[in-house]
Order: sequence, then structure tokens, then C-alpha cells
Amino acid sequence: MLLQKQSYEDYKYVMVDTGNVYLGAKYTYGELLQNEDVPFKIRAIVERYILPQSDIETTLESEFYYMTQDSFIYRTFRQLKVKLKCSRIVEKKKLFSKGKKNRCYVTELIGLDELTAMAPAQKQAQGIVVQEIVVNKLAMMVFTV
Repeated sequence: MLLQKQSYEDYKYVMVDTGNVYLGAKYTYGELLQNEDVPFKIRAIVERYILPQSDIETTLESEFYYMTQDSFIYRTFRQLKVKLKCSRIVEKKKLFSKGKKNRCYVTELIGLDELTAMAPAQKQAQGIVVQEIVVNKLAMMVFTV
């Protein structure tokens, strides 16, 4: 049990560079609001725009996995020019073997429009796992709270 809790903690992080803010996808909205490492503006956006439409116990991973393009939360994150780092299962042909394929995960940056265009069943069939949320700092700067 302790090992499982620790593995989830590995996916709860905040990193900032000159152009983006990176959030681990296992954060709940409540944890984001309590974490002082999360930029104030993101916490304010979550509190004022996201939480009235969602639950404080919702993880970022599940929010983006089940998000639809007609939701207010989608429009809010679209204004922030959010992208998602996701893993996807792909089949690659094995070298030196005739016709055999190997399944492996490929990590890629997916746009919010592309991810929300897929139904949850399609995401599950492709083995998509949301790992990280990338928020554009310039878009965050011009977002009015």
C-alpha cells in the first residue's frame, strides 16, 4: 500500500521554465490549490473558473481524459493553450523477426483539441495515459482573473 501511494506522489510535481508550467497529472484540484509551488495565477484560475464546474477531488488526469469540447473547462484550458504529455501504445515491427510486432509506449505532446476530439473508448483502445499538463506562460499571463 505504501509503495502505491509513493508511486502516485512521483507524478505530482510542478516545474517551470521560461515558456511553460508543467504539472503532474496525478494532482487533484484540491492539492493544486494547497501547493505553494503552483503559480498563484493557476491556483486563482482553478478556484474561480474550474471548481464551479468540477469537483475538488478530481485529478487533472481524469479531467482531461473525459473532457469534452462543449464544456466550460475545455474553453478555459484552451485559452491557456494547454498541451498534454501523454503515453500511447503503438505496435512496432521487431528487428530481425519476420512479421512479429512489439507493443511499446511512445510519449508525445498532444494538443487539447486532438485529445478532446477522441471519445474515452477510443483513448482506452489506444492505451492513452495523461502524464503531464503543459500550460503556456504567455497565455497564462494574458488570462484575466
